[in-house]
Amino acid sequence: MKTQSIGIFDSGIGGTSIWKEITSLLPHENTIYLADSKNAPYGEKSAEKIIEFSIKNTELLIEKGCKLIVVACNTATTNAIEILRNKYDIQFIGIEPAIKPAALKTITNSIGILATKGTLSSSLFSETSERFTSEIKVIEQEGKGIVALIESGRLASDEMTLLLHKYLNPMLKEQIDYLVLGCTHYPYLIPQIKKIVGENVKIIDSGLAVAKQTNAILEKYDLKNLTSDISKHQLYINKDKEVLENILKDVSIDYAVNKLEF
Repeated sequence: MKTQSIGIFDSGIGGTSIWKEITSLLPHENTIYLADSKNAPYGEKSAEKIIEFSIKNTELLIEKGCKLIVVACNTATTNAIEILRNKYDIQFIGIEPAIKPAALKTITNSIGILATKGTLSSSLFSETSERFTSEIKVIEQEGKGIVALIESGRLASDEMTLLLHKYLNPMLKEQIDYLVLGCTHYPYLIPQIKKIVGENVKIIDSGLAVAKQTNAILEKYDLKNLTSDISKHQLYINKDKEVLENILKDVSIDYAVNKLEF
């Protein structure tokens, strides 16, 4: 059981930002990653569809013998993770926007949240936001169109630059000092975002926190891989294999990217 893989899924290639953090923190763990790019972005789908896709991905990862599943998608976490936990006898780790640290650290009492429609409209997001942001100003912005550009390989395109200015400039006018990235695709935009928001705005994403939580759950349930074998990393995508390969081109560990219909 301990040598089985950690399963990770997302509505596309964005969750590889989480995968990178996990493989860095846990170098002896094997992983299986599912990029459901065919159905991306989940953030623009109905709750029923998001749940349906999450169940499909979970069952494929269980079928492949995973010992734990990371839902590396804010939208899938906020809409489906409790259903998954009730339905399957396996540990799940979710991801949601890191509102709490931003709310606790803000000096200007103004924070920005860039996320998908599916995340911003979920009950879990509303509950978290109400719990920690009652005394501060929160500027929520749906990042409509961002995921589609990343999934089509247009990460550094002029269209992306225009969208980021459109979404971030109003936040800067509200004097935000923290920007929370509420989608696992968005960390790939941090260099571009920094050029727009400057040094006075801190950017928060949940990648390292999710990796640390994965480690904690592995230890708690005695699932940690204690062998010194070279880890194996299998990544599957149901659309454009080249887009996934391109976003991983700077990764130094050994991995395999495969096209798979699911």
